[in-house]
Amino acid sequence: MKKEFKIKGMMCNHCKANVEKNIAKVKGVKAVTVDLALGVAHVEGDFNPDDVIAMIVSIGYEYIE
Repeated sequence: MKKEFKIKGMMCNHCKANVEKNIAKVKGVKAVTVDLALGVAHVEGDFNPDDVIAMIVSIGYEYIE
């Protein structure tokens, strides 16, 4: 599965790295890349999207539907 998650609150490369590192910890995630300019994370693997959203929120960012 490939899914795009819109994230509000990422301002710098540290934010980008933090989001990528933490989403990568979600069970089933095989790859994650963040486009800082667009404010999106592209996630691949066999994961539960709700788990990715919960991780985004838990590290202090806002998920935008």
